[in-house]
Amino acid sequence: MNPIPWGAVYAGGVQLGAYALERTGPADRERLLRGCSTNVDNLAAGHWETLLSSALVVEEPMPLPYALLLVAVLGYAEYAYGAWWTAAVFLFGHASATLLVYGALRRTTDSATRRAVDVGTSYGFNAVLGTLTSALPRGPVRTAARVGLLALAVAPALKRGRTFTDAGHLAALGIGMGVSLALDCLSGAKHQKIIRISA
Repeated sequence: MNPIPWGAVYAGGVQLGAYALERTGPADRERLLRGCSTNVDNLAAGHWETLLSSALVVEEPMPLPYALLLVAVLGYAEYAYGAWWTAAVFLFGHASATLLVYGALRRTTDSATRRAVDVGTSYGFNAVLGTLTSALPRGPVRTAARVGLLALAVAPALKRGRTFTDAGHLAALGIGMGVSLALDCLSGAKHQKIIRISA
């Protein structure tokens, strides 16, 4: 087991950064957020480093329930599969969902959309959450979890006031589910760590 809870360290660092950002001047705060953002203008200009930096900052401190859920999901993924696996899935899901959104929006002429601040932990969180469904017992439990999570992600993406972030959340969850299905095919067996806890 990992001696350092890296998921908690990451979430805590992001949260502390958000509190620090609140204390900066409006102009500096806006400049930092836009510099870290994976919006269309930044990616079109070749600022690919934002695929990483955008996962390290949030516009405002995360609500406590979400922060705790983030720590729980990342922590359990670390316990079940290891810190490197968790980090890889998080970053893969975050970057892939971001690029899918960019691909859909890159031809837009709406300046507000092109320059929108797009930062946060939610794409990576959704990817890890989707992947963790492979750790549930096979059969109705795993299927119900996948269907339920997809339904929760689809609903905001279908509403009239949807944003590209809603589509990004759905994309990230779908990517996580894809990784989960790949794990199902590769493992061919139930994940023992979950079974021991459930027993």
